[in-house]
Amino acid sequence: MKYSTNTQWLLLLAATGLTFWLGESGQLGHARMAPVFAIFGVSFVKGWVVINDFMELRHVPKLWRNLLVGWLGFVISMILLAYWLGTR
Repeated sequence: MKYSTNTQWLLLLAATGLTFWLGESGQLGHARMAPVFAIFGVSFVKGWVVINDFMELRHVPKLWRNLLVGWLGFVISMILLAYWLGTR
């Protein structure tokens, strides 16, 4: 389903508010990784929307889109690993 740019922007804004609330509300305990995965899951989806729609890479060869999405996944994975190692 293709949404208008304004609708996508509003959804990205709402997702940013959600991740901010999760991070600042104190819901993140050192023993709980689920909220952290939720935050980075939402962040990955936001990055995917930006890559496909705002950078207009939806219709380019898959190699370019996959490289950017792979880079995004790699960076998020490294941040999650660092966070997990910091809580041990």
